[in-house]
Amino acid sequence: MLPLEGIKVLDFTHAGAGPYCTMLLGDLGADIVKVEQPMGDVFRFMLNGAVFLSYNRNKRDIVIDLKKPEGKKIVKKLIKRSDVLVESFRPSVIGKLGFSYEYARRINPKIVYCSISGYGQTGPLSHLPAFDPLIQAFSGVMAATGEPGTPPARTAGMFIDAGAGTLAAYTITSCLLSRRKTGKGCRIDISMLDVVTSWMGWQVTNYFMSGEIPEKFGSGYRWWEPYRAFKVKDGYVFIGTVDEESWKKFCEIIGLGDLPKDPRFATNEERCKHRFELISIVEDKLKDYTREELVELLRKHDLLTAPVQTLDELLAHPHIQARKMLIDIRNPQTGEKTKTSGIPMKIFNLNLKVRRQPPKYGEHTEEILRELGYTKREIIKLKEKKVVF
Repeated sequence: MLPLEGIKVLDFTHAGAGPYCTMLLGDLGADIVKVEQPMGDVFRFMLNGAVFLSYNRNKRDIVIDLKKPEGKKIVKKLIKRSDVLVESFRPSVIGKLGFSYEYARRINPKIVYCSISGYGQTGPLSHLPAFDPLIQAFSGVMAATGEPGTPPARTAGMFIDAGAGTLAAYTITSCLLSRRKTGKGCRIDISMLDVVTSWMGWQVTNYFMSGEIPEKFGSGYRWWEPYRAFKVKDGYVFIGTVDEESWKKFCEIIGLGDLPKDPRFATNEERCKHRFELISIVEDKLKDYTREELVELLRKHDLLTAPVQTLDELLAHPHIQARKMLIDIRNPQTGEKTKTSGIPMKIFNLNLKVRRQPPKYGEHTEEILRELGYTKREIIKLKEKKVVF
């Protein structure tokens, strides 16, 4: 039995953070009912469906016109039987549709109700729309990413979306545990901005202690050297020395054994002051190594290192295969098979897998309506009146 088997989740999410949250719950066994409105989830079609495919496995799909009275009645029945409701509208939108927390709690006191948004349910910016890059911009992450002197840069992945979705899933499961003790549901407010502010915890603390604002340092850190990507014959290799012992060992291995005796590089503090001189000396020494040669040499001596890889190199790596981090998936629009990222949670003695492919538009509408007690004739009428699709 999967950990969340038997838990019913009503999913009113779109974009990245919300669908990632409900996907994780579905991976762990929860029955996810994704509600789409007649226009459909716009992310079904972005990048040929790549966004939708990535975050919507292990879900069922029902399409309802939420503005029609009969549609609201269906949602009311779904809320009554659900353990969890997750929504990612802007604050107040779901209330205008008639499905606020107060309404849900009134008809289902045990419901765990989770709202995921850019800026949260309260505060002067709570009404604003937000996607991952907007939060990167507002939070200071974009200003501190990239090489010195270059324009602001965003991270390649949707890390804030995924982080908010993961925190939401964690909080939901915690509330489900709490409900077993108290018999009461709860209201959850997940803000993408809160998440990234939390992630920057040590930088926030350092700012209040020193007044220092994070600066652009490319692949490096302001407070350690060497701790960055160095250019080699066929690319870049990240090398990290975290103490004097690893610094001396590194120098000895690459043939710069006398470098730690130089006053400019004798301590980490001095190395940071003279970082550009140090980088020049080290890169000149490493220029004839290939990535594979250097990484193998440094790993042999238990030093922190990794090749700087492109995505195709990562996906071809045997470790990704061994960890089962690539899975086959079917595109519901075309029927074609492709691959996507695998399930990140590993639980020994349990086989977490894709039980349901990303759903077609309204694929499970009839199935879910039958579970709610609707007859075949009633379902036909709902379709004719364009309440469901």
